[in-house]
Amino acid sequence: MIEMKNVNEYILKTPLSIDDVLILHSGDKVLLNGEIYCARDATHRRMIADIKSGSELPFSLMNSTFYYAGPSPTPPGKVVGSVGPTTSSRMDQFLEYFLQRGLRSTIGKGERSSGIKKLLEKYNSVYFITCGGAAAYLSSFVVRSDLLGYEDLGAQALIRLWVRDLPLLVAYDSYGGDLFESGKIHHRRVNLIDWGSELSL
Repeated sequence: MIEMKNVNEYILKTPLSIDDVLILHSGDKVLLNGEIYCARDATHRRMIADIKSGSELPFSLMNSTFYYAGPSPTPPGKVVGSVGPTTSSRMDQFLEYFLQRGLRSTIGKGERSSGIKKLLEKYNSVYFITCGGAAAYLSSFVVRSDLLGYEDLGAQALIRLWVRDLPLLVAYDSYGGDLFESGKIHHRRVNLIDWGSELSL
């Protein structure tokens, strides 16, 4: 009989170490603190072009965390505009390039393409998800925002966010664990039990 495993809760601070990642399992809850970097597909392309040309990025990739998001314009008196996650699979083509250079975790929404879980196992990395459709709410966990580069990309500029207790779930861990798959198994099992109960009436 398949059961949903116990869920743990952690408070973590970036930069995340390999040891931080290795304690995490799919389904775990995390409150994340520290620096994360907003980077979407155009940002990824620009960073790769800079690295290949010999230019240094304005932050260290080692043990860094990418947030797949593009903040909206900052309203007066606010730290940042709405800052919800975008679809992570759009960045899958770039992931291994940055994992090879020390990227430790990514944050976004949705399932990712085939092979991503094996990459996370290989490089001791983790994929977090956060709540889509709650961009204004998520901005309340941002205490500081800095423009680091690529201002011409608009919403896809490279931005550093300082977050406090940003709520996340571990979607893919570094052991091949998959929150989406375990959720589907649990859902099928519950439906099967309900169906069997109906047959017994």
